Amino acid sequence: MVKPLFKIRREIPLVGCLAFGLIDRGTNLIQVRPSSLCPLSCIFCSTDAGPKSRRRQAEYSVELEYLVEAFREVAAFKGDGLEAHIDTVGDPLTYPRIVELVEALSQNPNVKVVSMQSKGYLLSERLAEELSEAGLSRLNLSIDALDSKLAVKLAGTSSYKVERVLAVAEHVVQNTRTDLLIAPVWVPGLNDGEIPRIVEFALKIGAGKRWPPLGIQRYEAHKRGRKPEGVKAQSWKSFYSELRRLERRFQVKLVISRGDFSIQRRVMLPIPYKVGQKLRVKIVGPGWFKGEALASTLDGLRSLTVVGLKRLPPIGTEIRVKLLGCKHNILLAEPAQA
Repeated sequence: MVKPLFKIRREIPLVGCLAFGLIDRGTNLIQVRPSSLCPLSCIFCSTDAGPKSRRRQAEYSVELEYLVEAFREVAAFKGDGLEAHIDTVGDPLTYPRIVELVEALSQNPNVKVVSMQSKGYLLSERLAEELSEAGLSRLNLSIDALDSKLAVKLAGTSSYKVERVLAVAEHVVQNTRTDLLIAPVWVPGLNDGEIPRIVEFALKIGAGKRWPPLGIQRYEAHKRGRKPEGVKAQSWKSFYSELRRLERRFQVKLVISRGDFSIQRRVMLPIPYKVGQKLRVKIVGPGWFKGEALASTLDGLRSLTVVGLKRLPPIGTEIRVKLLGCKHNILLAEPAQA
């Protein structure tokens, strides 16, 4: 089912919401989220993205010029040697001005690396070249199976052609300056046999010239994500044990850390509020999930998500809320009792 697309413009702060804008987790990496849309409906998706979503009620797209300006302000606070990482709760390639965004980020004097996470469904050879020319340093490409039927099952989309994604991946390595990292999600009981094959493919095409060639991800069952029937997440101990076994087999680094990407701790953007605080906010749009609303603080510093609503208050309405969470400046609130 197609969800309404809500445009994020200047009156809505770009720090505060998980689904769009900018996220600073106290390192030299800034997450950039221009769009929440996704063309796929992966059966293990942690954010319930795509056309088959049952929980989402709206999708977001951020005005390019506003996003670039806001990033510039955050980058100036964070300092030099930054990585601008475009990773959405959907797929960044749904953003119509993605090449312009990459170019603008790469030209920021504080930015050293521009990276992007994608499933590659919307990626073509030409688009890969344009992104590279615009300054994309690294593409983290999520390929979860090489087997065609299994790849379709995992993607939850009959039109997904993994052969096409593999061809574009090879093109990225051979014909662009963008480095490639292949990042499958290991879903126990479903693609166990595909992980070694994906490792072989990455090594065969020459992925990982500047950074590790692979970033295998552990499947996690998220509260509001999709949970494939019969699938249980591996323990971290078991997951790392399996990765080390594959490291010995293929003689390649698979247990990766922040150090492999030069990620360093940095002072985080100040959090202006605290959990339990009550404040008045303005409703500025529909919430990401059903029963939620998007709001902004009256001082204009942060956006926030208001949960526990039976209906969406009219846009422009001011309500009183109580903050439930503000970790990493991602604000969650509920209506405050009178």
